[in-house]
Amino acid sequence: MPDPRTVTLAEVRATLDAAYPPALAEDWDTGIGLTCGDPAQPVGTVLLAVDVDPVTVDEAVEVGADLLLTHHPLLFRPVQSVAADTAKGRLIHRLIRGGVAHLAAHTNADRAAGGVNDALAAALGLTDTRPVAPADADPALGLGRIGTLAAPTTARAFAAAIAAALPATVTGARLAGDPDRRIRRVAVCGGSGGSLLSTVSGAGVDAFVTSDLGHHVAQEYVSGGDDRPVLVDVAHWAGEWPWLPVAAALLERELGVRAVVSERRTDPWTARA
Repeated sequence: MPDPRTVTLAEVRATLDAAYPPALAEDWDTGIGLTCGDPAQPVGTVLLAVDVDPVTVDEAVEVGADLLLTHHPLLFRPVQSVAADTAKGRLIHRLIRGGVAHLAAHTNADRAAGGVNDALAAALGLTDTRPVAPADADPALGLGRIGTLAAPTTARAFAAAIAAALPATVTGARLAGDPDRRIRRVAVCGGSGGSLLSTVSGAGVDAFVTSDLGHHVAQEYVSGGDDRPVLVDVAHWAGEWPWLPVAAALLERELGVRAVVSERRTDPWTARA
């Protein structure tokens, strides 16, 4: 195992690129890879989080991280300035002043084997998984995962189990459809998976777990026929968090660096009345 004092940022990036190839990213995805940092700098500690925001940037500095690895990019939408009086600029200045590099693995980590969707499927107890939408070049890669529960359950009980398996949020797990429906085959998509609704309709699954489903989308979908799966909507942050320990274990195993998983909730919803 390499001495973590000799591991460079370039080596960390190469390890992550091998596990979550940038070529797998969706065409529209931007901001993946290295946002800031010197590839030659040594990396001894990595903080992993879903989001790069003031909470996780401060945590990275607090734990002495040399790299903040997040699922969501910092510069996903174009900006004209990274001056310190802008929201994005403040984060970048804070990172640089603290000696913390930033790297994002976004839809490339979604589509990769062992990435975000495999981690979510494993967290929910699914076995014999395959992609919902396989990549053209390799049917083992692609968006979402379909798998089987060890034993059938009801939709109501399954939603409760999901809420217990994922990090707690104020919204929990919301169910659309018949609460008493029998659930055995399940499709999941970490993050915003509404684009896969038509695909899972014909996939022979009983439930689809994803995030960010709107009122009209969910209403029209579940009213489209009893053969359609019930929908379980979880917080975007919670559905992608299970990947962090997986990526942390990869970095520790391959590079010998210290990998710290952030448990600070960056879900934007902070209370429910």
